[in-house]
Amino acid sequence: MEKFTDKKQINGIINLFMLIYLVSYITRINYGAIIVEMENNTGFSKSVLSLALTGSSIAYGTGQIISGICGDRFQPKALVSFGVLVASLMNIIIPFCPSPYLMTLVWCVNGFAQSFLWPPLVKLSTTLLTADDYKVASVRISWGSSFGTIVVYLLAPFIISIAGWRVVFWFSAVCALVMLFIWNKKCPDIPVYKAEETAGGRKSIGILFTPMMLFVMLAIVLQGALRDGVTTWMPSYISETYNLGSKISILTGVVLPVFSIFCYRFVQKLYQTKLKNPLTCAGTVFGAGAIASIVLVFVTGQNAVMSVAFSALLAGSMHGVNLILICMLPPFFEKYGNVSTVSGVLNACTYVGSAVSTYGIAAISENMGWNTTILLWCAVAVLGTAICFAVVPVWRKFEKK
Repeated sequence: MEKFTDKKQINGIINLFMLIYLVSYITRINYGAIIVEMENNTGFSKSVLSLALTGSSIAYGTGQIISGICGDRFQPKALVSFGVLVASLMNIIIPFCPSPYLMTLVWCVNGFAQSFLWPPLVKLSTTLLTADDYKVASVRISWGSSFGTIVVYLLAPFIISIAGWRVVFWFSAVCALVMLFIWNKKCPDIPVYKAEETAGGRKSIGILFTPMMLFVMLAIVLQGALRDGVTTWMPSYISETYNLGSKISILTGVVLPVFSIFCYRFVQKLYQTKLKNPLTCAGTVFGAGAIASIVLVFVTGQNAVMSVAFSALLAGSMHGVNLILICMLPPFFEKYGNVSTVSGVLNACTYVGSAVSTYGIAAISENMGWNTTILLWCAVAVLGTAICFAVVPVWRKFEKK
């Protein structure tokens, strides 16, 4: 299939992909955004309510692999439609759940459905766009996650104030259903070829399990733990450390996605102009997050504004690492015909980290306090930085091959 060359057509398809990804975030991160309010109104503990987040991350990560494989064998447009439809239904159902365990089951289904978006979107992008346009598209599609998070964190306190936390989920479902209609009207179908029909065949699957890629996957696990852990629990961290109300604490979460938008753009420019080795770039950005976490140790309990600012820098740095390792690496495998599979496996690693951190941070902060929790963030950030830089020379050899 020929690549898009018309600028209006290119911008139109990129914006469509960004909007569908935005809506997927609205229907996925809303639970974590309002968990403080749910805790206050239901009487369930933070750790019990967080089981739904952990289960959803596990389901999402597992689904990424399945979705990646399906994206190389079935029509990506239909896979995305399936994911958005099921996600909207789960958002309608969850407010009716009488127990946190039933909530966990419903949110696991939601997580699995959500996994049917990213790998098919990568497949669509690499098929329809040139390499340069794909790099631009990766950043703008990733903005969808930030814009979706902003929508949730801005509107959730308002909706809670006038109608209660349950309506947050129903509002999200309506957004998804409207976007689903637009998606099916505007998104093109693409030819689907099996991996065996392309040069290289199954070879890229073997490459995924080389020592180099296993270390890359470990780095992705660590950034996922920090990115989603900080994003999910920062409102609780601010609320409990500085004795702020839940609605005000939820609003502080807006800072993270706003900052991440600038981080995406900065890291894209850094990668394209200065640090063209993706592992060097990822290691540098990981290092910035490590510095932010170290500063956070010293400002915790001293200044709420500084705590929010350096939490935002830490989370934003991890979004930058995610852009490089999740978005920029899969095209290196396009010639093997398994770009969706590779994308799914790599993205699944993010949610291994997310699953561990969403429950782990709740348990550690409840039992050992936020100071210990932030020290753990420091250790994870430093380890991630070291891994990325250690893999740099091996990646150079891989690129030459």
